[in-house]
Amino acid sequence: MYGGSSFTWEYVCGYETREQRKRRLARRAYVLTIVLCMVCLTAVISVRFIAAGGHHVLAGKMGITGMMGTESLWNSAGTENLSIDGAGTAGTENLLMDGAGTAGAESLPGNSETITAPFDLMIEQSALAVQIAVSYVGDMEQTMAGLEHIPTVYLDPGHGGTDEGCARNGVLEKDLNLAIALLVRDALQEKGYQVIMSRQTDAYIAKEDRVKEANQAGADIYISIHQNATDEGTGVSGMEVWYEEDDSGRDSKRLAQLIQQQTIRSTGAVERELRGDADFHVTGSTSMPACLIETGFLSNAAERRKLGLAEYQQQIADGIVQGVVYYFHPKTMYLTFDDGPSEENTQKVLDILHDRNIKATFFLVGESVRKHPEIARRIVAEGHTIGIHCDHHDYNALYASVDNYVADFEKARQTVYEVTGVETNLFRFPGGSINAYNQKTGQAIIQEMTARGYIYYDWNASLEDAVKNPDPKKLISNGVSTTFGRKKVILLAHDVVGSTGLCLEELLDNLPEYEMKPLSEDVEPICF
Repeated sequence: MYGGSSFTWEYVCGYETREQRKRRLARRAYVLTIVLCMVCLTAVISVRFIAAGGHHVLAGKMGITGMMGTESLWNSAGTENLSIDGAGTAGTENLLMDGAGTAGAESLPGNSETITAPFDLMIEQSALAVQIAVSYVGDMEQTMAGLEHIPTVYLDPGHGGTDEGCARNGVLEKDLNLAIALLVRDALQEKGYQVIMSRQTDAYIAKEDRVKEANQAGADIYISIHQNATDEGTGVSGMEVWYEEDDSGRDSKRLAQLIQQQTIRSTGAVERELRGDADFHVTGSTSMPACLIETGFLSNAAERRKLGLAEYQQQIADGIVQGVVYYFHPKTMYLTFDDGPSEENTQKVLDILHDRNIKATFFLVGESVRKHPEIARRIVAEGHTIGIHCDHHDYNALYASVDNYVADFEKARQTVYEVTGVETNLFRFPGGSINAYNQKTGQAIIQEMTARGYIYYDWNASLEDAVKNPDPKKLISNGVSTTFGRKKVILLAHDVVGSTGLCLEELLDNLPEYEMKPLSEDVEPICF
C-alpha cells in the first residue's frame, strides 16, 4: 500500500500528491512557454518584414514572375514601360516611382487584387499570431497561478477499529475523534485546502503507517485529534495541545499555539497548559509541523455530555480550522518601539527579536542616539526599520510652532544619518498626531511634513506601557486586547521601558495569528 511509484500512490490513495501536482503543472508551464516563444517569434518576424517594406519587393517579384514571357510591363494606366533585364527581372532604375521616390502601389503590374492578396493574408496571419500569443499568455497566467502552493493538511483521528482509546459510560474516544475530524475535513476542503485523513471509517491504522503516509505525501502540517481521561478526579476538565518543543525547526509550537488559541475561543473550554513535552510518535516522527489536541476529558461527566453534542463538535472543528487558516495565512502586525535607544532595555528587546527572527520598527530620539550610537547601529545591522521620533522629548517646545517641530525633527534625522548612515522618511509624532499639546499647530505641522515628503505613522494597538511601574502581565493583556482581531495592526510599545522587555516573549507567544513585519514607505499609514 505504501509503494514508492507515483502511479501506485495515486491509484491506491485516490489523490495527487503535492510533488506530483507541482511536476504536472511545471511541465504544462514549460510546454506553454515554448509555444508562446515560437508564436511571438513568428509574429515579430512577420511584423518586421512588413514594416521594412519587404512585401513591396515580394509583390514586385511575384508580378514580374507572372509576366515573364513579355518584353515590357505596363502599369494600370498604361503609361510607363518597365524593362526587363537579362535575368528576367525588372531593373530598379526603370520602376515607376511616386513623388516621394518610392514605387507607388499603382505602378505594380498585373491584377492588383492578385498582388495585394499575399500582403493581406500575411497581415491577417500576423494578427492571428498575436491573438494566439495573447491567448497563451492568459493560459500561462492561469497555469502559473495553479503553481501557487495549495496547503495539504494531514488529519489524524486517533485510535480506531479494535483500538477504542479511552472510554467512559459507553462513550468511545475513537468515535468522537472521527466525528470531529470529518467536520474539520469538510470545512478545510470548502476553503480550498487539500486534506488527507489517516482514516475515514472505524478502522485500525498503526501510528507508524499514519506517519509514513503523511511524510510520503509531503503534507504541510499534521494534526492528531484525541480525547483525554484521568483517574485523578472527575472534576478535571479542559483542552490540551501537545507538540515537540525540542524540534523548533518545524514550527510545531506556532501550530500548537494557534490550534489551542482558536479552539479555546470557539468553544469557551477550560484552557489547560500548552505542552511542549510531547513524547508521541505522531508528533516526533513526522517531518512537518505537528501537534496533538485533546479536546476534553471523558472522565468528566459534564464535559463528556458536551463532547457528544453535534453543536459542540462543530465548535471544536471551527476552532481547529481557524487555527489552520491563520497558520498558512496570518494577519499582519507591525511591531513598533518609541523613545529609544536605551543601553539595557533596547538590548534586551533586540536579543528577543533576534532569537525569533522578527524585524520591527524603532522610532528613535536624536539625543538618545547620540548617547548610545552603538545601539542605533545594531538596530540597523539586524535589519530593523528606523524612523524618527524627535530630537528632544519636550512636548511644549516641540509643538510650539511649525518651525520648532521641523527644526527638532531635522536635527534628529541628521543625527540618525550621521550615526547609522540611514536617511529615513518615516516618523512618529511624540504623543501621536493628535494630542493635548498640538491642538493649535498639529494640522499645520502635518501639512509641512507631508510637503517635505515625510510619512508619519500612528498606531491602532498599544501595550500602554508609558506609565509608572507597569505590570508585565497587564501589558500583555493590553497588547492582545487592543488588537481587536484586526487584520492589520501597528502596535505601539516603548523599548526604554524595562517591563516591556520582560513581557515581550510572552506577548509574542500570545499573538501567533500575526506575522510580524517592519514598516516601510510601501506600508499604508495608520493615522488618527
